[in-house]
Amino acid sequence: MAFVVKSPFCISRTTWRGNNNMLNPSSDSRIVKSVGIRINSRLPAGRDFSVKMSSAQVESLQLVPTVAPPKDLGIPIMVNGCTGKMGRAVLEAAMAAGLNPVPVVLGGPDDSGKILDFGGKQIEVHGPSDRESVLSSAFSDYPNLIVVDYTLPAAVNDNAALYCKVGVPFVMGTTGGDRELLYKTVADSNVYAVISPQMGKQVVAFLAAMEIMAKQFPDAFSGYNLQVMESHQASKVDISGTAKAVITCFEDLGASFERDQIQLIRDPRMQIEMVGVPEEHLNGHAFHMYHLTSPDGSVSFEFQHNVCGRSIYAEGTVDAVLFLANKVKSNSDKRIYDMIDVLREGNMR
Repeated sequence: MAFVVKSPFCISRTTWRGNNNMLNPSSDSRIVKSVGIRINSRLPAGRDFSVKMSSAQVESLQLVPTVAPPKDLGIPIMVNGCTGKMGRAVLEAAMAAGLNPVPVVLGGPDDSGKILDFGGKQIEVHGPSDRESVLSSAFSDYPNLIVVDYTLPAAVNDNAALYCKVGVPFVMGTTGGDRELLYKTVADSNVYAVISPQMGKQVVAFLAAMEIMAKQFPDAFSGYNLQVMESHQASKVDISGTAKAVITCFEDLGASFERDQIQLIRDPRMQIEMVGVPEEHLNGHAFHMYHLTSPDGSVSFEFQHNVCGRSIYAEGTVDAVLFLANKVKSNSDKRIYDMIDVLREGNMR
């Protein structure tokens, strides 16, 4: 059985939910506003950063912090991609946590020359043509600098190669790219990095639990059929890295699945009517649904986690920055980390 609706625009959310055994987060009281995770067992009811600089005029982008920043932690941070919504959310969370944004960031050709005014601090966006010199100069001026990357999948490997060439520690929050090459690039450079397809701490904890289950109970779902649906804002062009990781766990548990069967929902109308995404969160959400059915169809399991907004990722990213800064300061032998390492450290805010 696949997540297919013949007339998605004609059916109600209640009907779709019932037919597909899916939870509607806008109507189920067990789903909290920001994140919902449900596990049950039941019988079924029936942008490019490597091209030339743009000649566009300088623009001013006003960003307003949500809260007054606390005590200065003395950690300089460069959020590349901060003209985007995720990057902006990270910049706000970083300022609120007492981190210090440096006056320059890297961006794509369309953003080159923009000036971001954030809490009285001006940040200039530099394009691809001078990105290496800008980063090197910033790292020289701020030796404790931590870079955060929320750019585009197509820029992941080139950006990581640049960070490694300059030698600056970084947190890679951008998904996509050649992940095997990414890890090799970092390993060869010996640069400190946190690399994770998922920065939401609670979602990472769920994923960690899945990995433990897969290791301790391999083939527990042998023969089961897996269906996966994931809904994100239309601007997200790639498959969720979290979905890929969870699918790997289910495969280790013995479930049958082909990666091309993932149903990606990017159409806003379908997201509202089929998935139940609140309209105000169409431009920033992550709803994941995993459905397992036994070979004879008599038993089904459902795993679901729903996120509205970006604050969960922004706060997790700030924790990753603090974690990485501590590892650099202590000259840790290990150089490449993920969010599970951050969780295990136990020093989150």
